[in-house]
Amino acid sequence: MNIRKMVEETNVGYSGINISTNVVKPKGHSRVPSSTDLKEFKEVTQRDSLVQLEKEMAALLTTTSNDKKDLAKSQFTAFSRLFQRFLEESGPSVDWDKIEKLPTDAIRDYDTLLKPSPDDIHSKLEKLVVVKLNGGLGTSMGCRGPKSVIQVRNDLTFLDLTVQQIEHLNKKYNVNVPLVLMNSFNTDKDTEQIIRKYKGLQVEIYTFNQSCFPRVSKESLLPIAHDCDIEGNIEAWYPPGHGDFYDSFKNSGLLQKFIDSGRDYCFISNIDNLGATVDLNILNMLLDRGTNPLEFVMEVTNKTKADVKGGTLIQYENKLRLLEIAQVPKEHLEEFKSVKKFKFFNTNNLWIKLNAIEKVLNEGSMNLEIIVNNKTLDNNLNIIQLETAVGAAMKSFNGGLGINVPRSRFLPVKKTSDLLLVMSNLYHMRNGSLSMSPLRMFPTTPLVKLGDKDFAKVKDFLSRFATIPDILELDHLTVSGDVTFGRNVSLKGTVIIIANHGDRIDIPSNATLENKIVSGNLRILDH
Repeated sequence: MNIRKMVEETNVGYSGINISTNVVKPKGHSRVPSSTDLKEFKEVTQRDSLVQLEKEMAALLTTTSNDKKDLAKSQFTAFSRLFQRFLEESGPSVDWDKIEKLPTDAIRDYDTLLKPSPDDIHSKLEKLVVVKLNGGLGTSMGCRGPKSVIQVRNDLTFLDLTVQQIEHLNKKYNVNVPLVLMNSFNTDKDTEQIIRKYKGLQVEIYTFNQSCFPRVSKESLLPIAHDCDIEGNIEAWYPPGHGDFYDSFKNSGLLQKFIDSGRDYCFISNIDNLGATVDLNILNMLLDRGTNPLEFVMEVTNKTKADVKGGTLIQYENKLRLLEIAQVPKEHLEEFKSVKKFKFFNTNNLWIKLNAIEKVLNEGSMNLEIIVNNKTLDNNLNIIQLETAVGAAMKSFNGGLGINVPRSRFLPVKKTSDLLLVMSNLYHMRNGSLSMSPLRMFPTTPLVKLGDKDFAKVKDFLSRFATIPDILELDHLTVSGDVTFGRNVSLKGTVIIIANHGDRIDIPSNATLENKIVSGNLRILDH
């Protein structure tokens, strides 16, 4: 039986978040269910969990200021729907045996795309909106504030580089491609202050916030927040993943604004993916489809051993859809990681038709898989966050396609090991875009592993390099322990540097290490 229907059949009124608190509780102990009525037992406990959660949500709503009450009510209703689905769903969301072989036309090779004629570029760019997902903090790299303000190259931040890219596009082709930032409550205030410095540039910047959902206790399945003072108890709240883009984009009014102004597509990507620039060939393909438009295009690239946990495209129930590792049954995990069976992975660079987003949302047909994120807070409280992914919406759209793009379009900076690559002479920068140096003899990037203890935080990482080494000829680098690098160091081939506990290794300035293992203790002292 559907939980919502069960709730309605009780004496509890259900209308979104408004719910009566007159719940009649049975006295005494309920009997332990036998195997025959286990299903009924689960339904009863699920119903009670939903009822109790909505009572708590209704109480939280009363603590919201009047000017924010409508927004909070809308977000709480969305959270209740997500929570209800979480209670109802069990087991993997994909029946492994129903996964079909990808049709030959499901993924198109980037090299087959045609370049737009110079005369068409202006009119086609006027149909585009660029969206950057900007809700993440830099805490995993030891930084405070939005991740987008970490300096990644020549003292420029992710946000600086993004703005430079769009401004260059607008100037070069005399267009007005808008930049839209989806912030979270964690990043909004800082971002709004930072973007003021771009006012004199030729780029229109819009922002909107993704939803703010309450964290739920793993044991009680109730919100841990006691009121809606988010800043006063920030650990009690969370942004629910980038799958929230669709509802929040629509609720902000920006979706309708861009449709009304004649925009056709949005290009969405993570702000920390430095390879995710506007691609004219992809845009040209989208706008040359005539009466058979593509509604959802996902950029994928060839999977390597480093990408085995990344989502992949599958054919399922006659539609293309994203398969994430969290959806895979345990007995099929190794199969999912296979480079032979699943050759591609999702870059999270997405091109989506704006009026198709509006249509899907109006129909209420978007049903994104729930990602259950278990966390333990500093006070040792175990909580769960219910999240969704933006790419999971692919199955809700008609006319889906994957494009196998060059690896250069996937250049994320998640760790300081990635930062080492993008700060090095491996890349050239022009107009905010990075491209691999022509002096690099092979197209793949080196595999870099830096020790978490000494290199994980950006501040610590920078303190260990007098200058970033020359890595044009590097294949593999592993560094562990207390290691520092002097100026103008060159690393080639495979280099492994291990300083054991209590030891320190100083790589001297102007040193060249080629296919070397360095261990023990090597100190260079000032005199």
